[in-house]
Amino acid sequence: MNIIETIPQMQEVRKTLPEPVGFVPTMGYLHEGHISLVRKAKEENASVIVSIFVNPTQFGHNEDFEKYPRDMEGDIELLEEEGVDAVFAPEADEIYPKDFSSRVEVIGITQKLEGNCRPGHFRGVTTVVNKLFNIVGPDRAYFGQKDAQQAIVINKMVKDLNMNVDVVTCPTIREEDGLAMSSRNVYLKPEDRQSATVLYRSLMLANDLYEQGERNAETIREEMVRLIKTEELARIDYVSVADPLTLDELNEIQGKALVSLAVKIYKTRLIDNVILG
Repeated sequence: MNIIETIPQMQEVRKTLPEPVGFVPTMGYLHEGHISLVRKAKEENASVIVSIFVNPTQFGHNEDFEKYPRDMEGDIELLEEEGVDAVFAPEADEIYPKDFSSRVEVIGITQKLEGNCRPGHFRGVTTVVNKLFNIVGPDRAYFGQKDAQQAIVINKMVKDLNMNVDVVTCPTIREEDGLAMSSRNVYLKPEDRQSATVLYRSLMLANDLYEQGERNAETIREEMVRLIKTEELARIDYVSVADPLTLDELNEIQGKALVSLAVKIYKTRLIDNVILG
């Protein structure tokens, strides 16, 4: 397995890899959710590249960039076990040299939900993903449904800019109690961990209401909020029932709906979602 730190070296190694090439961009501290993306990429491609890069431009001033969990040694061991062909693990100044002054931004859908709570976040995501696509040159790129809005934004960028890569969105991988796997789960103290299951429980409540025939989106939001507020440690950023393409909030569910939420459990901010219909 090639472990690569520079852009020229990555581009040279890419030329030697059998086609097609699958790509899994990550911020490291890998868990079973990431590994599920790697395995899907292995199934569908002759070669697989994984990037490990904690992208500073997608973190706000008061967010957790400095303390974001990192374990490069453990990550490389996991990826070697999975038979990955190359790991691209650049330093920040390799991706953003001193004279770097360009940005890639998707307008509209990035101002809603996560974008409203975290201004500039998606500009950082689309800029770095654009750069990684240009550096790695994948045929397919793999993202998790847990970050549903991110997947929607990246699909829009790829379509708008006629980028020659297929974006594959893979199912959310969960713990036994339903909590979506996330690198940030490591922040949860034991008392927080039990409270955190309220995200999944509220999504299942939304799904149950829908299955019972409820189509009023506001009713579903209200019932979710009511349940989340029963957890003393939980603080809601948003609860959304939206169109899965435009992310406009729905009044009535007529087709599919993306039910998503962001909730702080004490100091740890968690996101999750399900699709109804």
